[in-house]
Amino acid sequence: MWLSGGTIPQVPVARPAQTQVIREQPPTGRRTGRPVWYAPAAVIGDAAGAAVPVYLAFALAGSTHAAAYATVAAAAWLLVRGARDRYCERRLGECDNAGPALQDWLVLVGLLAVVRAATGEESPFLVALAALVPCAPTSAVVHTLIHRHLVARRRDGRAVRRALVIGEANTVDGLVSHLAKWTDHELIVVGVCPIGDEDPHALAPVAARLGRQAPPRPSADSAPVLEAARRLDVDVVLVVPGPYMSGTRLRRLSWALHSEERPLVVVPGLTEVAGRRVGVLSVAGLTMLNVAPPLRRGLATLLKSVTDRLGAALLIVLLAPVFVAVALAVRLDSPGPVVHRQTRIGRGGKPFTMAKFRTMVADAERLRHQLTGTNEQDGRMFKIRRDPRITRVGRVLRRCSLDELPQLFNVVRGHMSLVGPRPPLPDEVAGYDEVELRRLAVKPGLTGLWQVSGRSDLSWDETVALDLRYVDNWSPAGDLGVLVRTVRVVVAGTGAY
Repeated sequence: MWLSGGTIPQVPVARPAQTQVIREQPPTGRRTGRPVWYAPAAVIGDAAGAAVPVYLAFALAGSTHAAAYATVAAAAWLLVRGARDRYCERRLGECDNAGPALQDWLVLVGLLAVVRAATGEESPFLVALAALVPCAPTSAVVHTLIHRHLVARRRDGRAVRRALVIGEANTVDGLVSHLAKWTDHELIVVGVCPIGDEDPHALAPVAARLGRQAPPRPSADSAPVLEAARRLDVDVVLVVPGPYMSGTRLRRLSWALHSEERPLVVVPGLTEVAGRRVGVLSVAGLTMLNVAPPLRRGLATLLKSVTDRLGAALLIVLLAPVFVAVALAVRLDSPGPVVHRQTRIGRGGKPFTMAKFRTMVADAERLRHQLTGTNEQDGRMFKIRRDPRITRVGRVLRRCSLDELPQLFNVVRGHMSLVGPRPPLPDEVAGYDEVELRRLAVKPGLTGLWQVSGRSDLSWDETVALDLRYVDNWSPAGDLGVLVRTVRVVVAGTGAY
């Protein structure tokens, strides 16, 4: 859509088809604000999550100071959360709640330990520690509910920021398309200012056009951009750097936009890089982005290895009756071995033998060659929604993910991790390109982003993208989040066949 003089027409939103169309809103509308009850709800939820368990724990222990302990715990928890900006408007409702809550909880325990030592408090240590445990999960749940409410508002076109994109046609198309794939962010593209003569194919209307060469006068760029920003009532201007957007040109554009209090955001083109890995440097007057390498060694990775093996060993002991029951069901359902062993490729391309409860007929590998033409996956994985080789018990085991339980022994032996990419087959790896081979930079996992994001319902490209996101941005908090989401996915049976 080309804009000319007169009234601005309704603007289609660069979002999936199922999302409602946003109508033009008056300049006085506060589209970017979150509901006013977010902060009070977060504060009340955090306070209750700290005070109630502490009060009950000490009251049941017969302490006469249960109310005082509860008050101190709640005040300390709110102090820690507030000092780390958990209640500021720009952060309320954003995702990744489990990680920050766990970090804050560790700070809280350390703070209260110092207070306890300084005041000579003699309350039972184990009771106090156990009473503080619910703080982190309660806060994570409260902030997750707020996040879901915010995402629902954004899908309805509220709590969003209208964006104007500046850049060359191909980069503009790429950015708008990328933003259109997701509905949980705050940006809605309502117009573009392409550089050059090529027409962008984005859904947003073209608001102005800038020349390829640097303008002879600063106003040659700023005037059309400011006019477009006013007419479309944008909240933020996104600039995609390129050969025709020099630093001087970008600087002059920022002066013009900032004179009208309009934010300018430079999009560097980095994708799937966690914000914690990116820092800003200023060297000789130049602004640079520093991208830290992924975590591959150190205390965090050592902790992951120890946690994996101890956690898997504990689960094997606790789930021993389930192992026996499943083994009997597999044995009685069809002839063949109870456990199916298969060669998979682990970290660094090293093969290992992975164990699973058998869910197919005994000669499934031979029959696979007869079913090659029925593969429903678009990549290197072989998946059929109604695979005739799967037994009756096997369908139940797959839906509940019980067939994966023997992989806990692989975790104990160090071949796998509790969380990681899906373990590939040798013939799949034989066809990997350079990008896909990066999936082998870490140990494969019993569960992972693939498991909690749709499993077999995902395309090959989506599976690779999720695995690479995990490989490049691994963190202990991320593993914890995946494990929590795995429980929900296993119960629902999403994408399991």
